[in-house]
Amino acid sequence: MYYSLKTLRWIAIAEGISYLLLLGVCVPLKYVFGIPEPTHPVGLAHGVLFVAYNALVLLVARQAAWSYGQTFLALLAAWLPFGTFVAERKIFNKTDI
Repeated sequence: MYYSLKTLRWIAIAEGISYLLLLGVCVPLKYVFGIPEPTHPVGLAHGVLFVAYNALVLLVARQAAWSYGQTFLALLAAWLPFGTFVAERKIFNKTDI
């Protein structure tokens, strides 16, 4: 089965945006202003995108025969703010599938 690097790039961007929304908007709204309502839907969307990103990284890494180091860095990117944006530019943009 063929897994698209283009799809991975789009998921990486969406996951990065959801992470920044969660950390930069929802957390301050919840803990500073006492408005917890946006946290659930944004957190749910981020969770789905986080799992999809990591699963797709593993599938594409196997298909593209990435090294363990390259795969590790792509997976690590999901844990860092702005990490998936960097991975999209530095790792996914250079891979030819």
